[in-house]
Amino acid sequence: MSDCGKRAVSVIGFIGSVFSPWYRWSGRRNPQNHVCINVATYGPGGRFTMTDRGASALRQTNSRFEVGPSMMRWGGDQLIIDIDEVSGPPLISRIRGQIRVVPSALTDVELALTEDGAHIWRPFAPSARIEVDIDRPGWQWQGEGYFDANFGTRALEEDFSYWTWGRFPTASGATCFYDAMRLDGSELAAGFRFDQAGEAETIPLPPKARLRRSLWAVKRETRADSGFMPRQKLAMLDAPFYTRAAVETQLDGERVTGVHEALDLRRFRSPLLKPMLAVRVPRRAKWSFG
Repeated sequence: MSDCGKRAVSVIGFIGSVFSPWYRWSGRRNPQNHVCINVATYGPGGRFTMTDRGASALRQTNSRFEVGPSMMRWGGDQLIIDIDEVSGPPLISRIRGQIRVVPSALTDVELALTEDGAHIWRPFAPSARIEVDIDRPGWQWQGEGYFDANFGTRALEEDFSYWTWGRFPTASGATCFYDAMRLDGSELAAGFRFDQAGEAETIPLPPKARLRRSLWAVKRETRADSGFMPRQKLAMLDAPFYTRAAVETQLDGERVTGVHEALDLRRFRSPLLKPMLAVRVPRRAKWSFG
């Protein structure tokens, strides 16, 4: 998120593109044949790019993840993201530029989201600075950054019906919440506090607090001090099953604004959604590196 609070960017690298209809239709047999670097910019002139690419577009080393024309790479003490993507309809245009994520520290924290460890969340850099330089007017800015990863051996909708996640920068570092309802009826409820050195501690969970539903009426909730009503500060992604937004809440008396997501996997399981997603997520099976 930009320091002014008016712009934001998210970049997600996929091996096995979780929300790609093409990956689902393939039977999810070959994750390396459905790879993607999804780039979305939020605020004035925002764009959404998510191209499902084939195995020929993937190159990896210990320090580099390359998918077609875009890549993520470690350079010294920072994550450098070079992007060259085309946004989907209705606003089709090319987005080129570079994003740098500079962590204050890296962590080795992992959280198993299911008892058998089929889904893992790892917050590599809970606190970071971000520098954005995209070839559009107004898209050169600095702000608050974050870097994490999710790993899984089963489809999300096979184990979960609903989840929310939130990461909120604080005066001392950052606080993250993970809440989910599993298909077997059990619940995940976890909260972590990170300091600037990357040290983590579990925290007593504040009560759940409702947010207004998204434009597609996706249910939303987060954590907040008792009696405080969280509110949306910046709309980001709004899909029939998934929403992302900048949200203001209050934790231990401190008002904080961070990124919040809600995912309704009951809706995502609907086969009716897949053709709609295919419009926003084009498939490009062939790629040749020059």
